Amino acid sequence: EETWDFVLVSDIHEMGSEKEIKRKKFLDELSKKGFTIKKIEDTKLFYGVRAPQHIFWKYQGLQRTADSRQQNSSAHEDNPETTRIRIVNFILRTTVTSDLEKLHDLIKKKVFEAAFPLHKKEEIREMLKKKWARWRVIFKEQPIKEIRNYFGEKVALYFAWLGWYTYMLVFAALAGLVTVVAGATVFSSSQVSKEICDANTTIMCPLCDQNCSFWVLSDTCTYAKVTHMIDNEATVAFAMFMAVWATVFLELWKRERATVVTKWNLYGWDEDEEELALQLINNLQHEPRWYQHSYFRSTIILILALLMIMLLIGTAHMLVIYRAVAMALFMQSEVNLLSKHANTMAVMTGAVLHYITIVIMTKVNRHVALFLSGLEKPRTLSQQENSFAVKIFIFQFFTNFSSLIYIAFFLGRINGHPGHYVRIAGRWRLEECHPSGCITDLFIQMAIIMVLKQTISNIMEYLIPLISHQLRKKRKGSKKRSMMLGEEEAEDPCKRQWLNNYELNEVNIFSLLNEYLEMAIQYSFTTIFVAAFPLAPLLALFNNVIEIHMDAIKMMRLHRRMVPRKAKDIGIWLQVLEAIGTLAVIGNGLVIAITSDFIPVQVYKYMYSPCMRENHTSTDCSTGYINNSLSVFRIQDFEPHTKAGMDRPGLARTELCCRYRDYRNADDYTYTVQFWHIFAARLAFLILFEHVALCVKLIAAWYIPDDPRRVKNKILSDKHKNLRDELRWVMPWKVPG
Repeated sequence: EETWDFVLVSDIHEMGSEKEIKRKKFLDELSKKGFTIKKIEDTKLFYGVRAPQHIFWKYQGLQRTADSRQQNSSAHEDNPETTRIRIVNFILRTTVTSDLEKLHDLIKKKVFEAAFPLHKKEEIREMLKKKWARWRVIFKEQPIKEIRNYFGEKVALYFAWLGWYTYMLVFAALAGLVTVVAGATVFSSSQVSKEICDANTTIMCPLCDQNCSFWVLSDTCTYAKVTHMIDNEATVAFAMFMAVWATVFLELWKRERATVVTKWNLYGWDEDEEELALQLINNLQHEPRWYQHSYFRSTIILILALLMIMLLIGTAHMLVIYRAVAMALFMQSEVNLLSKHANTMAVMTGAVLHYITIVIMTKVNRHVALFLSGLEKPRTLSQQENSFAVKIFIFQFFTNFSSLIYIAFFLGRINGHPGHYVRIAGRWRLEECHPSGCITDLFIQMAIIMVLKQTISNIMEYLIPLISHQLRKKRKGSKKRSMMLGEEEAEDPCKRQWLNNYELNEVNIFSLLNEYLEMAIQYSFTTIFVAAFPLAPLLALFNNVIEIHMDAIKMMRLHRRMVPRKAKDIGIWLQVLEAIGTLAVIGNGLVIAITSDFIPVQVYKYMYSPCMRENHTSTDCSTGYINNSLSVFRIQDFEPHTKAGMDRPGLARTELCCRYRDYRNADDYTYTVQFWHIFAARLAFLILFEHVALCVKLIAAWYIPDDPRRVKNKILSDKHKNLRDELRWVMPWKVPG
């Protein structure tokens, strides 16, 4: 059976046309290098490409020279197919025609439509389809060795990392579940929630200017119970646990990676040396491309990146404006459901709009990041990937988290107070926190975005390639039937295989990077604001169990074969994950200190509660907190254009006062001393929490070595053995056998 390393696909061009001449020039260059080329004509032109054997002998020779530890005749006897594809792909991409055009340029000019390696009917592929790329084996261990032998080390390391991340999420998900269960059971009889539910005489100020009546605090009883389920003492412990978990996860992954790449004899592999080896195999006269750096170019890139970030933050501000306007409109709605739950509806529709913004801006971010990476003029493909990965992650981070940062740290804190509200365009009031607490808004926003992102995105990620593949097959089948003339003709055995591969969906150099990006954003959701949404790790766990096998099915059944690439780690993504871990400490510290009511409750307990005035051990020290946390506002001080409804039962005109969440004096509405006590306590807690969490992270990183002892000992043993062998050649008569 004939074997072919790559297939090039082209439209059928007219003889003597510019595209036909360019195609011939490129194929002639391959022929000069000793490549065997086979042409098959169908509705397209297919060119099978097979490299000469001497190219692989050169590569093996260079590898043996580069890696003195290698004692066998071939450094890659266990995966020759992936090596062949990688080398042939490099030569195809770097071959230059007499017109100074490469394959990438020819594809842009529609001379060639596609270039891809083949999924072949071999034993390893059938095994992967049976034991990995199907839903029945969703809870079974991944065959990492076979994945490596079919897709190369880079893909295998991605699935090894994703499997390890999913395994570690089990512990985070259990901790989050325990936190929520504890909030629903142990802390369900909270004095704070009880006071809110019993506050049927506490009249609150209207939530909008027109058509909004006064309301009773007890109306938020249900929300108060839900809020306390996630905002209690257990949340602080959970946030600290997640800070440690993020560090332990990465440190244990480093150990796992070291073990895996040592088995693959890639621990000391050098990417630059690999690149130079492939360049010399392709062209012996090749001169290395030297490292360069331009401060001017870096400054331009930095300025453009900052402008893009400002645009993304501006988009988040548009969402803030939408929520303020939506809140006012919902409050004025004649639909009782909308007017009664206007705050919740504004938050939920804002979250949906935020998700739509994420989908749109993701496409914009990709083009901008690619453009900025091109301005850097990276020396190698790996450097280009790293540059693109950092930029696209930063842009995606601001796209996903700008709105969440506003909700967590600014919502309800910059909106003013009754009688002196901050307004957009002098008309619409900035929205306030949910009556049951600011953390409720963050909880709702995160829940909606995570659920939408992990359901709709995954469905589209699977259905689009599936439908596209089916349409290509159907279109190809109809063309084939229209071409049948009735006579029997022996079909080339390669033709069906090449057509089947062509009908699959296209892959590109950033296909795997997209999967890493998706997981990095998910990891950010799982760690940075997890104090506000303890169920985030559980949702991530469910998603990843499906994601692993969905990616496997896409790679094996719906996409063309990915070009195998060598790697000894997950690259720049490790630094990205470590940065996220540090941001998680800061983010969760800020959520507990600023967004949560944890600090105000503690300050009240130990400075203003009945326990401080009376020595009653049976008294709950949080008794009276709700009344203490609400300030008094005189209705006569409302702004002139505010039309507050006076139809609330129990509100007599002689008692023209309402309550609102803040710590202000009743006479001049300045901040009370208690406000500054709480402010100081928040700041002190934030500093203490972050320093303790970062110290624990550093201790965990020190305590868990990056490389296991057996890996270090194996490397030491190999070095010792090689030095002894070298010494035998130098002084064979003095070295004992």
